[in-house]
Amino acid sequence: MLTAITQFFNKHIKPDQERPEDTAEHSLEIATAALLIQMMRADFQVNDEELQAIADAMSSRFDLSNKETGEILKLAEDEICKSTGYFEFTSLLNKRLTREQKIKVTEQLWEIAFSDTVLDKHEEHMVRKISHLLHLSHREFIDAKLRVKQKLSL
Repeated sequence: MLTAITQFFNKHIKPDQERPEDTAEHSLEIATAALLIQMMRADFQVNDEELQAIADAMSSRFDLSNKETGEILKLAEDEICKSTGYFEFTSLLNKRLTREQKIKVTEQLWEIAFSDTVLDKHEEHMVRKISHLLHLSHREFIDAKLRVKQKLSL
């Protein structure tokens, strides 16, 4: 999955080869997008609210057009079964993100999980697992959940 997403980003959002820090940032974007896409699929049901939440998160975070967002969502649909787990993505995030940025990723995962107003046990499990892989404490996991619930007025 990471290879296919990398190819998509290289095709549409080519990192600046003269600035290696942009390439590192580009890799972080890919890893974050992959986790958000997997979150959307966690409960084995994709509905319009989740699609819209993930499209909004991706287009605002990565400054993608509607067409690019649609293409990467289709790509994720095609490639999600090939993914071997979360570690390949979270290990990259652990190397590059600050604790606050990891908490922000966790909040984005909660936003996707709550987008249909029904928190499935698989969704909660996934957020818990990823926050653990990001080396966040249980308190940070719960605080992120509560902030998102308050933001979404749930």
